[in-house]
Amino acid sequence: MDVYERITRNATEVVTEEEGRALAADPDGKRAYVGYEPSGVLHIGHMLTATKLMDLQDAGFEVTVLLADVHAYLNDKGTFERIRETAERMKEQFLAYGLDEDKTEFVYGSAFQFDREYVLDLHALELETSIARAERAMAEIKSGDTVSVSQAVYPLMQALDIVYLDVDLAVGGMEQRKVHMLARDTLPKIDESAPTCLHTPLIADLQTGIGKMSASEGVSISMEDSAADIEEKVTAAYCPPTRDPDPTDDGEERENPVLQIFEYHVFPRFETVVVDRPDEYGGDLTYDDYESLAADLESGELHPADAKGALAAYLDDLIAPGRSKLRAAETES
Repeated sequence: MDVYERITRNATEVVTEEEGRALAADPDGKRAYVGYEPSGVLHIGHMLTATKLMDLQDAGFEVTVLLADVHAYLNDKGTFERIRETAERMKEQFLAYGLDEDKTEFVYGSAFQFDREYVLDLHALELETSIARAERAMAEIKSGDTVSVSQAVYPLMQALDIVYLDVDLAVGGMEQRKVHMLARDTLPKIDESAPTCLHTPLIADLQTGIGKMSASEGVSISMEDSAADIEEKVTAAYCPPTRDPDPTDDGEERENPVLQIFEYHVFPRFETVVVDRPDEYGGDLTYDDYESLAADLESGELHPADAKGALAAYLDDLIAPGRSKLRAAETES
């Protein structure tokens, strides 16, 4: 595949395609970034953007990972000391998962977000942004009906981070789209360039297929789960024999998280997927691409239970190397 195909593989959108193609035409030395609020153990929802960062590194991009400690503090995730401990653990997990340490720069938000110039530029963005616009952008972080002042500032800082990290491409899940559109609209008003943005899909909650996978709510698969943990969670996963499940009785949209994980995690990392089945049930099934597997699930050729068994095995293969590195590091310390 060419560079543009690699950097957009399994991406939901690039804003704009023209800008993305221009970056792909000359990727060497270009910088991409993603920001993570240190809030717990990495799960496979986080790993989707991490996989995209590895695609970008393979294409020649340099990668910056923002460990957003100030954002976490503004979102009431604890003291700076506790947040820093979580951030260091996340850094270890990213490297264990496969990010190239020589091509990855980890930056704490507190390293630059208290500087005078940053604060003044943040105030300039505040002057250009209505409360209503900020509230729309912060929908993913607010809890309940009450909005704090710190949460209103949060998305403006996310926009300004793109400038201060000097990046060419802002990467995030689709939940970051409103923030990135805010950045594209407001940064030119303070004489900064609108960023090119790449958005990845969201993995649904494993047990219900609703919303997005979260470490704090519902069921997720983390970087530190054992093989037994993974098997137990995947066995209980929501997996109807379709890639387009019906909504809930309350009208909530659903996805098939088992198929999502095959599409976005397994097939990008394995050339062939083999589903083990006893001979009396037709023997093993071999797939070279996601579409064939999804089609067999919908036709009934592939039973959801067999799909889950294969998924658990391949997920463990993906996670095991990083899990071993983390455990070895713990033993040494």
